[in-house]
Amino acid sequence: MNISKFQESMYKLVVETSTKLPKDVRRAVKRAKEIENAGTSAAMSLATITNNIKMADDQVSPICQDTGLPTFKIKTPVGVNQLEIKEAIRNAIVMATKEGKLRPNSVDSLTGENSGDNLGAGVPVIKFDQWEKDYIDVRLILKGGGCENKNIQYSLPCELDGLGRAGRDLDGIRKCVMHSVYQAQGQGCSAGFIGVGIGGDRSSGYDLAKEQLFRSVDDVNPNEDLRKLEEYVMENANKLGIGTMGFGGEATLLGCKVGVMNRIPASFYVSVAYNCWAFRRLGVSVDPETGEINEWMYQDGEFIDFAEGEAAKETAATSEEVITLQAPISEEQIRSLKVGDVVQINGMMYTGRDAIHKYLSDHEAPVDLNGQVIYHCGPVMLKDEAGAWHVKAAGPTTSIREEPYQGDIMKKFGIRAVIGKGGMGPKTLAALKEHGGVYLNAIGGAAQYYADCIKSVEGVDLMQFGIPEAMWHLSVEGFTAVVTMDSHGNSLHADVDKSSLEKLAQFKESVFK
Repeated sequence: MNISKFQESMYKLVVETSTKLPKDVRRAVKRAKEIENAGTSAAMSLATITNNIKMADDQVSPICQDTGLPTFKIKTPVGVNQLEIKEAIRNAIVMATKEGKLRPNSVDSLTGENSGDNLGAGVPVIKFDQWEKDYIDVRLILKGGGCENKNIQYSLPCELDGLGRAGRDLDGIRKCVMHSVYQAQGQGCSAGFIGVGIGGDRSSGYDLAKEQLFRSVDDVNPNEDLRKLEEYVMENANKLGIGTMGFGGEATLLGCKVGVMNRIPASFYVSVAYNCWAFRRLGVSVDPETGEINEWMYQDGEFIDFAEGEAAKETAATSEEVITLQAPISEEQIRSLKVGDVVQINGMMYTGRDAIHKYLSDHEAPVDLNGQVIYHCGPVMLKDEAGAWHVKAAGPTTSIREEPYQGDIMKKFGIRAVIGKGGMGPKTLAALKEHGGVYLNAIGGAAQYYADCIKSVEGVDLMQFGIPEAMWHLSVEGFTAVVTMDSHGNSLHADVDKSSLEKLAQFKESVFK
């Protein structure tokens, strides 16, 4: 095989997967947008999402700043050198990272050191199978940490909130799948997709679940029982009212695919792999002699080319008045905000993720954060020839990871606003009320939309933590977000969780017996 041409083909696959959603996913997002109620936060979120998809198309930039853990599933004809394939993929990953198509995401689990090139022990994930066909089949999924953290595995029988006992039968499986959608809430960047694996052991069950994510959104399960289960979940999951980003609404789940394998008598696992709306998975068939791409997968049917500008119109429709916040922000202005308000931020904001929050809990801040905004974001950054940094993608990360630190850090440094996705817990909510702070929910995955709001990079601190975890000083204009936790003890996330749990209980009765 021409290995240099194969490496070029793998680079094309990585770039295309990171920057352009496949046709089947676009159609699913379009269907969600059509059923959502106009003038709501959910409608604004979906408009922002479609605008972001269009921007990523036009700019050939990452759809989401969390470009995830690259996972390749490859089928090769007998006689193909898999060691050469693995090395070519690693080289393609390094090149894509260097050019800002992937964020450097590979971190040493013991030292916390970022490799900087997306290589490391076990990264990227490359799994091979052999087959008797005469071409190489390469599938790639880029699954970010926010949705990966909402994967869940059930061991039957078990007791489930809202649903009671789930037994070792098809109805127990149904309850687990419905519960998996409920527990994800908005933290996995809903509306999302799920792959379900029934059976196997702890590890093979999750592998089977992720395998389902490589199926087309539009396919029909050949197993009649599983087809009925998929249809049931798709019909009823959207009745939970979780909605896009967990804001409430009509679109919670965009796809459900279920697979089954044998198990040993003592174990009965139901494993669920959750994927956000930014469902970045593509595939190619490659000529084993030339290394060139013969065909792209998941590209059947209509291509949806989303229009720009819809997000701004929906933002205006969501609220009679979009509130402008100029950082630094006063406590008085923060306490005037309430859940549901749409705000636009101008001025400085400072990124801070897991490493920064741990650092700030033990050290002084490198900048004055009094009255300022912390953005839970690990951007994709590139440095030009003159040494200046530029933001290539900058959407929010899941905020709940910072729950142990957030309230204390806000009070310690006088921080007035925190931006992220998915909401935070009771400790942060209590601190917002005591201190005079607010939590703002940005639209998960909308990395191009928010990068466009960042007008300049004014500085960076704590680069020893790596690009995603450093504290970036960003000057922004018109950065739009929704107040979902205010300084009066109100939390939209807690409200949606409670109401969706009540609705989940409606599906307690058996339907497959």
